[in-house]
Amino acid sequence: MESAYLVVLSTCPDHESGTRIANTLVQEALAACVNILPGLTSVFQWQGKLESSTEVLLIIKTRRSLYRPLEKRIQVLHPYELPEIIAVPIEKGLEAYLNWIDSLTGTQ
Repeated sequence: MESAYLVVLSTCPDHESGTRIANTLVQEALAACVNILPGLTSVFQWQGKLESSTEVLLIIKTRRSLYRPLEKRIQVLHPYELPEIIAVPIEKGLEAYLNWIDSLTGTQ
């Protein structure tokens, strides 16, 4: 059986853009909660060059049924040409916490 809940990960170039995305996702009920973790260093290949940058990581808790609209919203708000948007299923969780996610993200 497919998990009804997801943790979505997305990196942002700075706290300001991460906060703007987090606030929008929660205000629009696409996410119940977004944690913003500072001080992340990413190393990656981009356009044939090895790059390294300091970023913040968004840890987004949502329902699987909201993934597509959440993904589209992040793409609109995100400053990167190709934002990282990765979803991981929540296989188990405290029932009361999962119910809380439901209560804040509507019944879509």
